[in-house]
Amino acid sequence: MSYAELQVTTHFSFLRGASSAAELFATAKALGISALGVVDRNSLAGIVRALEAARETKLRLVVGCRLDLQDGMSILVYPTDRAAYSRLTRLLTLGKSRGGKAACILHLDDVAQYAEGLIGVLVPDLPDGTCAVQLRKMADIFGDRAYMALTLRRRPRDQLRLHNLSNLAIRFGVRPVVTNDVLFHDPERRQLQDVVSCIRTHTTIDDVGFSRERHADRFLKPPEEMERLFPRYREALARTMEIVARCRFSLEELSYQYPEEAIVAGKDAQASLEHYVWESVPDRYPEGLPPKTLQSVRHELDLIKAMQYAPYFLTVFSIVRHARSQGILCQGRGSAANSAVCYILGITSIDPETNDLLFERFVSRERDEPPDIDVDFEHARREEVIQWIYRTYGHDKAALCATVTRYRAKGAIRDVGKALGLPEDVIKALSSGMWSWSEEVSDRNVRELNLNPEDRRLVLTLKLAQQLMGAPRHLGQHPGGFVLTHDRLDDLVPIEPAAMQGRRIIEWDKDDVEALKMMKVDVLALGMLTCMSKAFDLIREHKGRDLDLAKIEPEDAKTYEMIRRADTLGTFQIESRAQMSMLPRMKPRTFYDLVIQVAIVRPGPIQGDMVHPYLRRREGKEQPEYPTPELEAVLSKTLGVPLFQESAMRVAMVCAGFTGGEADQLRKSMATFKFTGGVSRFKDKLINGMVANGYSAEFSEKTFSQLEGFGSYGFPESHAASFALVAYASSFVKCHYPDAFCAALLNSQPMGFYAPAQIVGDCRRHGVEVRPVCVNHSRWDCTLEPVGDGERHAVRLGMRLVRGLATADAAKIVAARADQPFESVDDMWRRSGVPAASLVELAEADAFLPSLQLERRDALWAIKALRDEPLPLFAAAAEREARAIAEQQEPDVELRQMSEGHNVVEDYSHTGLTLREHPVSFLRRDLAERSIVTCQEAMSARDGRWLMTAGLVLVRQMPGSAKGVMFITIEDETGPANIVVWPKLFERRRRVVLGSSMMAINGRIQREGEVVHLIAQQVFDLSVDLSSLSERDTAFRLPSGRGDEFTHGGGPDPRVRQAQGVRPRDMFTPDLHIDTLKVRSRNFH
Repeated sequence: MSYAELQVTTHFSFLRGASSAAELFATAKALGISALGVVDRNSLAGIVRALEAARETKLRLVVGCRLDLQDGMSILVYPTDRAAYSRLTRLLTLGKSRGGKAACILHLDDVAQYAEGLIGVLVPDLPDGTCAVQLRKMADIFGDRAYMALTLRRRPRDQLRLHNLSNLAIRFGVRPVVTNDVLFHDPERRQLQDVVSCIRTHTTIDDVGFSRERHADRFLKPPEEMERLFPRYREALARTMEIVARCRFSLEELSYQYPEEAIVAGKDAQASLEHYVWESVPDRYPEGLPPKTLQSVRHELDLIKAMQYAPYFLTVFSIVRHARSQGILCQGRGSAANSAVCYILGITSIDPETNDLLFERFVSRERDEPPDIDVDFEHARREEVIQWIYRTYGHDKAALCATVTRYRAKGAIRDVGKALGLPEDVIKALSSGMWSWSEEVSDRNVRELNLNPEDRRLVLTLKLAQQLMGAPRHLGQHPGGFVLTHDRLDDLVPIEPAAMQGRRIIEWDKDDVEALKMMKVDVLALGMLTCMSKAFDLIREHKGRDLDLAKIEPEDAKTYEMIRRADTLGTFQIESRAQMSMLPRMKPRTFYDLVIQVAIVRPGPIQGDMVHPYLRRREGKEQPEYPTPELEAVLSKTLGVPLFQESAMRVAMVCAGFTGGEADQLRKSMATFKFTGGVSRFKDKLINGMVANGYSAEFSEKTFSQLEGFGSYGFPESHAASFALVAYASSFVKCHYPDAFCAALLNSQPMGFYAPAQIVGDCRRHGVEVRPVCVNHSRWDCTLEPVGDGERHAVRLGMRLVRGLATADAAKIVAARADQPFESVDDMWRRSGVPAASLVELAEADAFLPSLQLERRDALWAIKALRDEPLPLFAAAAEREARAIAEQQEPDVELRQMSEGHNVVEDYSHTGLTLREHPVSFLRRDLAERSIVTCQEAMSARDGRWLMTAGLVLVRQMPGSAKGVMFITIEDETGPANIVVWPKLFERRRRVVLGSSMMAINGRIQREGEVVHLIAQQVFDLSVDLSSLSERDTAFRLPSGRGDEFTHGGGPDPRVRQAQGVRPRDMFTPDLHIDTLKVRSRNFH
């Protein structure tokens, strides 16, 4: 017999189901099940994934949803047609609007209002009076579309329960139908199902009780097995196919219509677009359009008209125009930079003709996919743009895409460990060592963490964490992907309020939207644009020069000289370790060099083995070969190496006769060939086309294999060009205005690779004075202060760096001192009106020292005397006389001040940086005694020299293309050093590599031109050394004694009590050292 499983819960029910739609449909196909009804709870978030799985397996998908109502009633609903589907999405939107984020509040009256065209299946519990009432209501609401589910619960007298339920349903005219209430695809998933139940209910497996499934039977079963389990209910089994037949609706029917845009009165969207294009030409081309560009514009406009994309282009143009009218920096990027229309309209800043880009990479007839224009805005002001979109298009027709937050290694370990009752310290040790563990975690990995690999619960934790990785945890909001519609958006997909006020998100992510061919507008945030905007403001205010991205001098020699030195800390895209290592070898001198620089340190060129051939040719060690002039015309800019996706497309077009659309299909199939194998269908066409055009078969095969090898990682040239523009602009500002760049970068944190400590250190190395946070001079943001004649400026650190200080309190302080600076702690407290707790934050950040000359402890002592609520008598007197009351003042005392090392520890604890001596300088004598050289000495050493150096760990980076190699940047008082840790050493010393705040490295220097690395052979955790910083001072004084004793040397004077240092430990535990320097490393995958 045929059977459809109509009650299937996927893992998109978020911690209810334990299997993906792909696993469920593949298993159903193998078992001979005819169709699956996916009914995630109060959600359609996983329904598009189910559609893709159904397409893949050619199984029928019945779209559905389980509604859990407020009275405890649960109903499975399935739309029979397109109109019913829209009623379901509106019903879910209503429930989510009441429930808020991740909740849905619905009542039976709501269901009755939207029930037309919906099949309803009651999920009953016991055949009692409550069930009878529910059945009567089901019959009233759904009529002949009312059913009741018969499901085995594996409880005592289960068959009697089914018998009574069936009779009760028939009595009320509701037809029984068999379901298995599936939660996972395979019996082996039962353990994970129990664990996700524990995670959802915040309990352990020992305490979860009946909140988990009582039996292990909730997996897919073949029709024969279902017939065996329900021998008395053959009609109820057959009704599964009856429901499938009645549910004619398919997600394929959803017709998306983009909102009409016709900004110019009396003209349609296409005519309006053409009007704005020709109107904007003089801004980009004052001397008129070059013939080649004119031809491109006409070609693009014709294609846009044929594909009916004009409204989309007008939307993006409107958004960009509005942002610029408000002074918000923005720039289009990605494949849109291939478009001359986008360039003329000001959406992008890259002239596609100058850079020889390819429009078919952006839009083509053959691809028949909507265009995708990404626009970056200042991240500090992007919300203004988002709210303008909501106001313009309406909350009912505009919403952000969702993002699916999935389990990664650390999160999976933490949640599974808690569910299985592992101790917190074991969970912490496991998760801290979870950087790039392989599928099978070895016993050695576990032993290295001082854990027992034979512990059954620990082994089970690791096994189930592997299964949980990749499962959805919850829905978040996309960084800026807007879906806009002509009609109501909730006719297509449920909408829910976002966690952030004033935003709404749909339940589908960008992949779901693309799968249904819906257009989205990406309103993205770029921290560097915020930095540049703030830098331009500072330059305008203090330097008298009006700069913006368009006015920056192109091809500035000093800027490129700085880039070639790899002096790019803090700049955009070229600040990472890998980029800095490549810059001295690439030696960029032009903008196109920078485009290649941005693209070459990517997985594609690296995996495709293109980096070294390109560098050898660039350095003149190898000559590029071009079999034909046509190929030379395509690849000469990249010295014969196809670095970009557009290069591969042009090779196919020029050498094999592909059309632009076919070349784009080739590019797309290359991008996914590792997963789909789709590229092979182009192989014969490419090779035969090249042979027909005079290329040898051997060369044609080689060309195809090279394109295939790099295609899945290829980087778009248009994307690289857009990023290179911002990279150059940020480098220009850093080169010519390092003070403004530093202040702007600090004011834009968090962003980039480096923490404020490294940004400030780099700025000081460029000769810029940096001044500390001060209660009388600092504003919230970092600012510039004139030095000497006023031509040079110092950076004054802002109160934003003081941890724990509220913005509102900082504003009160700035306002209170506008007419007169503060004279004392008490004066500041009285005039500003901020609570004493905020003054404590400032005192701990040493902000009273620069102007009031109060050391940390003196300021804290003075604050102790303050009362946020003074006694009434004293308060009245103070208000009358506006002065301090003697009875409230603490007596003057002489406090013992902190050591210099302790001050450094406090600086890092409360501002994240120090302007005093570098922390490692206090340990230099100890390090020298252990033959540990400075970072500067290490980086200056000859090639092949063995040495040991040490420093604070700033950045750890393990790119996906590095095959397990980790790159670490450390720093001491002399500067940074670059460390390479090979996979074997990383696995052997994982805890040290990932857990050290300060690390010593023994290894060999590798020098290639100006690129220097220390190849680590052994690493040591020196974090414990930092715990002694609080006892250190600048001068390491010998114990005092009489002159003759001093002259004759000898040991310390036994009469002087020595400071008790912290003893080294095998495993450093930061929690045991309160005054230890806390260095926050930045880790990048």
